[in-house]
Amino acid sequence: QVQLVESGGGLVQAGDSLRLSCAASGRAFSLYAVGWFRQAPGKERQFVAAGSWSGISTNYADSVKGRFTISRDNAKNTVYLQMNSLKPEDTAVYYCAARRSSGIYSQLRDYDLWGQGTQVTVSS
Repeated sequence: QVQLVESGGGLVQAGDSLRLSCAASGRAFSLYAVGWFRQAPGKERQFVAAGSWSGISTNYADSVKGRFTISRDNAKNTVYLQMNSLKPEDTAVYYCAARRSSGIYSQLRDYDLWGQGTQVTVSS
């Protein structure tokens, strides 16, 4: 069973960059589609970015398109979310998700593996 552990969150100023990492344990992680979601206080968890098992296909929420980039290094069993030009509205707990599939998914219900989350706070 694959387990996911996020890291890289923190407190930054508007306009700064952060790179989140999601380290996966277990075998065959290269066969898993991955996604990033976020949840701000008092709000529902929402889609941020998704990537296929190969990393070739990606999908982004409109709110982060052009600023965030999802990537993966299957040799290291790690998925990344590069976040540039951060805004206060990006403040949230960020979660990594995965499912064993060759597709690409943007819905919470599509994923069956989740990390514990990492806090990102962007000050104005």
